[in-house]
Amino acid sequence: MDFNVKKLASDAGVFFSRAMQFTEEKLGQAEKTELDAHFESLLARADCTKNWTEKILRQTEVLLQPNPSARVEEFLYEKLDRKVPSRVTNGELLAQYMTEAANDFGPGTPYGKTLIKVGETQRRLGAAERDFIHSASINFLTPLRNFLEGDWRTISKERRILQNRRLDLDACKARLKKAKAAEAKAACEGDAVPDFQETRPRNYVLSASASALWSDEVEKAEHELRLTQTEFDRQAEVTRLLLEGISSTHVNHLRCLHEFVESQTNYYAQCYQYMLDLQKQLGRFSGTFVGNAESTSPPAAATSPPAVAAATIPAVPTIPVVPTIVGVPNTVAESVLNPNEVKPPASGTRKARVLYDYEAADSTELALLADEMITVYSLPGMDPDWLIGERGNQKGKVPVTYLELLS
Repeated sequence: MDFNVKKLASDAGVFFSRAMQFTEEKLGQAEKTELDAHFESLLARADCTKNWTEKILRQTEVLLQPNPSARVEEFLYEKLDRKVPSRVTNGELLAQYMTEAANDFGPGTPYGKTLIKVGETQRRLGAAERDFIHSASINFLTPLRNFLEGDWRTISKERRILQNRRLDLDACKARLKKAKAAEAKAACEGDAVPDFQETRPRNYVLSASASALWSDEVEKAEHELRLTQTEFDRQAEVTRLLLEGISSTHVNHLRCLHEFVESQTNYYAQCYQYMLDLQKQLGRFSGTFVGNAESTSPPAAATSPPAVAAATIPAVPTIPVVPTIVGVPNTVAESVLNPNEVKPPASGTRKARVLYDYEAADSTELALLADEMITVYSLPGMDPDWLIGERGNQKGKVPVTYLELLS
């Protein structure tokens, strides 16, 4: 018990000494040991690395999981050292709803078939998103989090120790300075010639005794200063080595950043390919919705992004087409299936500019390149969402939504 009390008293004394030194430094009443410029630059670089790593980590978490409640749940599972339960992505949930809707509407209907195809693509997009989130979490978020929770905590701990060592060093310097001043004052008083006729000659004895006491105090302060200087230098070297390790941290984070970009590139490439495949599948529907509830216009022309662009074009005269008569065999439309045998009408051809690249789904269609000029025309009985396009000796069906008709 005595040992603990003594240790507590000693620790309290050290804490009080550091607090006094820190307060006097803030008030400008005490000198402060300054670190060299290189060391200060290392400290500033470490603080900058920590701050930006925190911001990048938090924003990447938001990018991968926009739902704040889900992020809080994942954080709690991580702190409890438990596995995060698997969560359905938005794309997978949408795919589930589309599939269920298709079953209710009838999987054999045009709308039901389209829902099934789009739902399958959404499921694949959701799976790709899940793989991207998993890869980014392991290859990018985990190294950033390990730095903040591991290396940075060690650096912060050693910096606090260095700060305490510096306060101890400056406190010892202040004590030594005061001891030397008191010793000099006592020496000056001791150098005076004593007056032995004085009724109280003990002042000379007291001065000599005080001078000896202050000499001992100076020696003690110098010894403590050497010890604290050694401890400060040792701690400064340890902290310096840790701060210089920030360079290797940057190299590691750079490698992780490259892996993150690669994962993101693969993810968006997969999504692009899935949507291209879906667009090709939807583009093969050639039925037309002409006053008949059982038929439908091509989903590609109705739902694809080019439809929005075509809708925003100012009133441009379109080529008239002859509507299909329900119940009457469409022999003209059947002949259009072979565009190479179709001859353009004497009048009614127009020039059109291609808005987007289009890959032909079969031999009856004409592949398009963005910004190229082609000649287009329509034939009686054709699907109004499609035209016959000619480019030199090439001929085939082209979707209207991919074209800008010129006057």
